[in-house]
Amino acid sequence: MRWGELIRRLVLVPPTLFGVAVIVFVLLRIVPGDPIAMMIPPGASEADIGRLRALYGLDQPILQQFATWLGQVASGDFGRSISVRQNVLELLLARLPATIELALVATIIAVLLGVVAALVGILLRGRRAEWVVDGGIGVLLAIPDFLWALILLLLFGVLIPLLPISGRVDPEIDLNLHSNFFLIESILTGHFDIAFALLHHMILPALALALPFAALVARLLKASLAESEDQDYAQVARARGYSRPSILLHEVFPNALIPTVALGGVQVTLLLGGTVLVERIFSYEGIGNMAIDAVINRDFPLIQGLVLAFAVMFIALNLLVDLVVTMLDPRLRHG
Repeated sequence: MRWGELIRRLVLVPPTLFGVAVIVFVLLRIVPGDPIAMMIPPGASEADIGRLRALYGLDQPILQQFATWLGQVASGDFGRSISVRQNVLELLLARLPATIELALVATIIAVLLGVVAALVGILLRGRRAEWVVDGGIGVLLAIPDFLWALILLLLFGVLIPLLPISGRVDPEIDLNLHSNFFLIESILTGHFDIAFALLHHMILPALALALPFAALVARLLKASLAESEDQDYAQVARARGYSRPSILLHEVFPNALIPTVALGGVQVTLLLGGTVLVERIFSYEGIGNMAIDAVINRDFPLIQGLVLAFAVMFIALNLLVDLVVTMLDPRLRHG
């Protein structure tokens, strides 16, 4: 990616976020349901309802509401949650690290499983055992992440209770950490007992997210490996007496990695979206779980903040994937 292309992508970020903000703001106002009606106690007077609507600015025209909210966001104020009654930005900063760490662990698992499956499948190319690998990949790909979550919860949480099925960490563990990135900070500071406890809770939701992603990585990488193995440079290396595993790892794999990273990187953004249901199933304390509560409670400020947070992550990940692909592909790196 050239500097001009990078600058152009960065310039498009504010208009993109503005478009997302307009869409979510308008949709929330036109969909039936009143958040104030869901939070008031029974028997509240019209005056009480009016005061609450005025407090959250819901008594103003929609254009004025949007202008007020947009001005607040520009100054770093995302408003106050109607249901939780806390600052939206503080809620996001408290929950977002949990989701990022879950997605990171799931991505690492998916990449490891996908690469191993692709290499095994390509080594078995042309044999009957290849159909077994392809069939396994197909099964993993056909089952969505939320269904994997239910399967794993039933299998390892109920039938064979080996792993915890709810929460981010055991309540009795004293974290004593300075940030909400519990896993990353505990590893960097050498608190491996805390890191192990966090991973103990994280493994099931991370696996649920990782299995379909791993199948996609395996399918993409295996197809790229097969295509690259048929190229002239691989045939020349084979004619020079190099073994097939050596050719696959040193010659074929680096070239096959480029399209896999490009397409698999898009799946990472979809994986973030998948955290919503998976976090809910495992009662994991991330922004996905919080998003469902916000929608149920019609919490306008919190929903708007969550959507913008997801939009920023999607844009940042897509830009990062493009940069990685550019670094891997010399044709793009040199224009």
